[in-house]
Amino acid sequence: MADLEQARAALRERQGMGARYDAPEAPAAELALARSGTAYFARKLNELSDAALYQPSAIAGQSRAHVICAVSYRARALARQLEAATSGQAIPPMVDPAWAELEDLDLGATLPPRALRHLFDHSAIHLDVVWRDLPGPAWDLEASDVTGRMRSLRATAIERAHALWHGALYLGNGGRMRDLPPELRVN
Repeated sequence: MADLEQARAALRERQGMGARYDAPEAPAAELALARSGTAYFARKLNELSDAALYQPSAIAGQSRAHVICAVSYRARALARQLEAATSGQAIPPMVDPAWAELEDLDLGATLPPRALRHLFDHSAIHLDVVWRDLPGPAWDLEASDVTGRMRSLRATAIERAHALWHGALYLGNGGRMRDLPPELRVN
């Protein structure tokens, strides 16, 4: 953790005045896992040819395009929760990761390759900006998860980390369980 804090301090010094950062109350370690997961997923996605996006994923009955959409739509849902918290509105519940709205996922999976890649890029950037702009006290606000249980908004970072790292494995193009950070490996 000390290395992470040192890296954050060095970054602030390099960027200087005017740059915006995560609130001190933000879950730094979990955000670091999510952000490194974004890079890992992006790398695995960029290794795929356009035609390979529509080939089967490691999830039975779903293409790689389905996985890309699921990861991206989940980022959008997390961003909606966080934006509501920032604006003082009622925080909407999280969507079901089993994708009860499979029609939306099926429709998204028909997007052309460039649109699929942009969907991932834009949803990742949007969520990261919302995290960065979330006021410190808002990290402890609560919202319902997919089971209806209440959880603090700080849990969004580790949820996103899981979705990204495991989503990269589901792409089925060479991602390995040993690539995942130890705290995200499933036994």
